Amino acid sequence: MANILVVDDDAELLYAQGEFLRRAGHTVSTAANGNEALDLVAVDDFDLVITDINMPQKAGLETIAELRRIAPLVKVIAMSGGTVSIGAQDSLSMAQLFGAAFTLSKPISGETLIMAVNRVLSS
Repeated sequence: MANILVVDDDAELLYAQGEFLRRAGHTVSTAANGNEALDLVAVDDFDLVITDINMPQKAGLETIAELRRIAPLVKVIAMSGGTVSIGAQDSLSMAQLFGAAFTLSKPISGETLIMAVNRVLSS
């Protein structure tokens, strides 16, 4: 299966997403923000990075842009629940411009997450 990095500042969501992916047979690492994610990408080869857009320290769009630079072959799924000033769809549209292969609006069911992962990994 795939080596996947999940990035989200919500610890409960991060844990749940990791568990869904592990049960599906994937190897999963997690990071609480973009800085942690980029540190992990520097030392491990990931097939897929799933990142939240709205996070402290280094947001998802910055993380995606940096991933495109340092690991151009890694596939990216962006997820967002939006913010007060920017809706989820606007955030996700920007993520696609930055290089995300697929986007998901929060909340995300485990089944939807697995479907998206399978779709991106098979493309």
